[in-house]
Amino acid sequence: MAVKMRLARAGAKKKPFYQVVITDERSKRDGRFIANVGTYDPNLNPAEFKVNEVEALNWLGKGVQPTETVKQLLKKSGVWAKFVSKAA
Repeated sequence: MAVKMRLARAGAKKKPFYQVVITDERSKRDGRFIANVGTYDPNLNPAEFKVNEVEALNWLGKGVQPTETVKQLLKKSGVWAKFVSKAA
């Protein structure tokens, strides 16, 4: 079972809001998930990304693979740098 960190869409039509979730890669985009580690709101200016750093680093340490979008958001927030420095 491959586990991914990805965005699950919520919000109204034309007003997206995303949850950063840990899920099995075979599950639907908005389907069942294992854990919720943060949120992303692209409607705000600038876009708002909130993540529970401790929980995200814990899951990344367990081998969870982030999608490209989530990886870019983690890089912007500085969480990815902490993960890479911790792993090295």
